[in-house]
This record gives sequence, structure tokens and C-alpha cells, in this order.
Amino acid sequence: MTKRAFTFPGQGSQTVGMGKELAEAFPEARAVFDEVDGALGQKLSQIMFEGPAETLQLTENAQPALMAVSMAVVRVLEARGISVKSHAAYVAGHSLGEYSALAAAGVFSLADTAKLLKIRGQAMQQAVPVGQGAMAAILGLDLETVLRAVNDAEDGEVCGVANDNAPGQVVISGHAGAVNRAIELLKAAGAKRALPLPVSAPFHCALMRPAADAMEHALANVTINAPAVPVVVNVTARPTSDVDAIRKHLVEQVTGMVRWTESVGWLAGEGGVTELYELGSGKVLTGLAKRIAAETPATAINSPADIDALVAAIG
Repeated sequence: MTKRAFTFPGQGSQTVGMGKELAEAFPEARAVFDEVDGALGQKLSQIMFEGPAETLQLTENAQPALMAVSMAVVRVLEARGISVKSHAAYVAGHSLGEYSALAAAGVFSLADTAKLLKIRGQAMQQAVPVGQGAMAAILGLDLETVLRAVNDAEDGEVCGVANDNAPGQVVISGHAGAVNRAIELLKAAGAKRALPLPVSAPFHCALMRPAADAMEHALANVTINAPAVPVVVNVTARPTSDVDAIRKHLVEQVTGMVRWTESVGWLAGEGGVTELYELGSGKVLTGLAKRIAAETPATAINSPADIDALVAAIG
């Protein structure tokens, strides 16, 4: 029996021009971009379609922009008879993509999701003064080895695992000094590569506490509906449909580890998912899925041609 999960990309998948082809091809996509622009009181769609890249890269713009492209794909598919409720068993999203997944499952309205992500992006950016934090991608080591090294590197500062993205691909985050110490330890432990990332803030670590507090406040004042299908949550790597749990986990997610390897592993294992579809900009999650659960076909859906192919296959 076919069982599908829809997944939603996170920060890093943004590119100038994203969503433009969808907007030109589909009125439903244009309507999403117009609604997000209206909710935020800014021409975010113009930044998405035309740049400049450095404005799109700003966390407060990249987060709602990526969600908007994902939701444009969702709305276009819905207009062609493919819905989350009828065609997916689960949804999941990487970091900010969790908000896209929740919007797709009807937990938040489109306007509320855009506003929440604007707040989240601003709060994450403001939580740590520029230059004090850092992140690095560690390639070629298992999670346990990386966890030990970040623990040893802390020395009174903050250093932790931000993302467990796929086997052999882990991202660390924290104070710049502690991250640099961890990089040296991990190189000594046999990391193939330890690459500092060009990010504006150290996401998914304890330094993001002020941003978690901001999201707790924002989420307390927004309507949350039960999802059409269970969402597999970043911080637990397990599904839930409980509204209070969703709210709690979104707050925890700001400082917590994105357990993506476990999330996709659960979907392909206990979840019984036989097909993964990444809805939105880029193909990052599709690439990760091939490393986590190689036997489960994964497909990125982000162009008119992709949408036509999916409708032909499962409509």
C-alpha cells in the first residue's frame, strides 16, 4: 500500500527567483504570495523573485519566503485534487519548515504562519550579537562522536548539536570560541570536513533562549487547529496531532536539536511511509532522504513540471 509523507525545507534552500515560475503559471500560487505580502506589510514576493540575494538571505525574510513557496505548491496541488488530508499520512518540516508543514496541515492560517515566521526570524537574529555566535557543518562523523566533542568544547560557553541532518552530516552551534574548539576536536577525531557556516546567528542552541521566549509569547496569542494529519516534530522525531504539544514543541525547537535523521528514519520505518515528497524551494531534504532512507523514493516538487508529474502520478 502506498503511504506518503510531505516534507518542507528549511533555511538554506532560498534562492533569488524562487516561486516566480509558480506565480507566472498558477493563480493559486500568486494568491499565496499576495496574501503573505499583505500579512507582512512588505513586498516579500518582489525580494523572492528579484533579490537582492543579501536581502532575501536575512533570516526574517528567508523564513516566511520559504514557507510561502511551500504553501504555493500546496495550494496549487489542492486546486488539482491533491490534498494533505487525502494524499499524505504525515507531514514534517526542517526547522522553519515545521511551520510550513503545520500550515499545510491546517494548524495555522497562511497569514498567521507568515507573521509567526517574521517574528521568529527577527527574534533569532536579535538573540545573539553578530560575531558572538557561530555554526559549523561536520561531515563524516556519527552523532555520538559529535555530541561528545561539543560537550568537551564548551568550557563555560555554549556549544551543542543544532541539526542531525543525515548520517555523517551534523551541524553544531554556539559561542564562536566553543564552536572553533569543537572544530579542532572533531578534526582530530577524524571528521572529513568541519566547515564554518556563513550564518548570521547560532541557531538551535541554548543561546537562542530569548527567541524561544518570543515564540512562546507569539504562539500563546495565535489560533492553533488540530492538524489534518499528524506532524512529525523536530525535537521528538515522533508524530503528534495534539495542539498543546505542537505549541510546546515549537518553543522547544528554537533552542533544541533538529532531529531530522531520526524523523525521516521514523517515517520510513515505523511510520510505514513508502514515498517522500519535498514541497517547496530546492532539493535539500530529498538529498538527505536518499542518505537516511535510501529504499524510500524521495522527490522534490517545486516547478510547474514537477506539479504536473505528481498530479499525473497520484491525482
